[in-house]
Amino acid sequence: MKSQAKILLFLLIAFTLSNCTKEDEIPVDVEINDFVWKAMNAYYLYQDQIPDLSDRRFSSQLEINAYARNFTNSNDLFTSLLFDSPTTDNKSVLLENFENDPTTEIRTSLTDGLEYGVINDPSSLTNVLAYVHYILPNSNASTKAIKRGDFFFGVNDIQLTRDNYRNLLVNNPSDTLTLNMAIFDGFTVEEDSIRTPLNTIARKVELIKNEYTHPGVALSKNIISGANNIGYLLYNNAFSPHYINDLNTAFLEFKNQGVNQLVLDLRYNIGGNSTVENMAHIASMITGQFTDQAFSKERWNTKAQAWFEIHQPDSLQTKFSTTIHNTTSINSVELSDLYIILNGSSSSVELLINGLRSYINVHIINSQVTNGNNKATMTLYNSIDYNFFDTNPNHTVNVKPIVVELINTDDTSFSDGFTPDMVICDLENILNLGVLGETSDPVLNNVINLINTGTIASPNCNPNNFDFLYNSLNTQRIFDAGFSIKQDLPNTN
Repeated sequence: MKSQAKILLFLLIAFTLSNCTKEDEIPVDVEINDFVWKAMNAYYLYQDQIPDLSDRRFSSQLEINAYARNFTNSNDLFTSLLFDSPTTDNKSVLLENFENDPTTEIRTSLTDGLEYGVINDPSSLTNVLAYVHYILPNSNASTKAIKRGDFFFGVNDIQLTRDNYRNLLVNNPSDTLTLNMAIFDGFTVEEDSIRTPLNTIARKVELIKNEYTHPGVALSKNIISGANNIGYLLYNNAFSPHYINDLNTAFLEFKNQGVNQLVLDLRYNIGGNSTVENMAHIASMITGQFTDQAFSKERWNTKAQAWFEIHQPDSLQTKFSTTIHNTTSINSVELSDLYIILNGSSSSVELLINGLRSYINVHIINSQVTNGNNKATMTLYNSIDYNFFDTNPNHTVNVKPIVVELINTDDTSFSDGFTPDMVICDLENILNLGVLGETSDPVLNNVINLINTGTIASPNCNPNNFDFLYNSLNTQRIFDAGFSIKQDLPNTN
């Protein structure tokens, strides 16, 4: 009898363990949807506002499995879990394959170096006129007799019109273009020409496209104005970690020059992704007197925030530093005032402004209120702690949801954006562009007057009522996907 009882007990335990194992199993047909739900439940910033992501939504793995089978594909499930999409959440994405880090790309293009715009010719019902607003340094155009503020009316001896300018100029497949230069007074377009004692020769400029690597810093210099030694930095690229050393070199020059004010000109910046750490490095270059103090802090969903505050409190903030990636020394100029020229919005710049405003004066010169893009995403993989290592080999699906709100050391967010201290026009006066980095540039001249006297200039936008049709820089601007962060996450399974 005892032996029979032992056998019965053994079978009962085995049966119980077998049932427990089956109840906890994740069937192959739902493993992707299971991962999607659990990742969003653990770290989605709006987890407590989505009923289907509630910790009380399911009482067992079997219930999760049944729920997961209601969705024919993982993207349908993912989309159903987003909060107020696309109004509040327009950044969270599900990715079918592992993606490369977009912040490490080097900016290259096939270009002749001409950045330009197109307006309707005010004296014609059909013709258009192109203007030069920027020449890329060390490009083919930089070696030719063409400059910012010049005009041209034709390409390859063909008049530009509303019907043909895209084919002739914007989308022309040829690597060589000859521009027919013009003189324009705001009312009438005339052919530009070179006059000699014997004849008059129409002025033409031939440009050749080449593979071009955009410089990390477009222009950096110091300008002495009154009692101020003003550093001027024209930066056109994304705030990628790839360019952080170029910026550090520029700040070394500012440091050696003894600048006491800084103008960061981002009018032609293409935007794009960045990292919080990278922006903290740039903030440390501008300052230097706040080492180891918090530049930015992270606010996660309620349950994740509680865990980090107990177990990894230091990971919730990014500090000002003295080195780049713990190797290269940061060149700091220890400023108390920063002047930022924008023409639009950039989440990278918003983070820079918000982080610095707790410590120094940040003066914003812009054509609009910024967008308030203060959320950061994080890529989560189907592994025990959601990192890339030991990822489930059965699929390549990963999710990149919004996981944190970024705030500064005063717990101030920037979800409402930043209102400019001095308003500028979104469209520059093409009859008076001046030279970038010189006081002949009206925008820079107004900023220098603001620095020296506190005078805020009032804009007079598009006084000639030109009809602007095209801007070559707008086609290069990168969608502002906000910030991505990296974080060591606990095993939540």
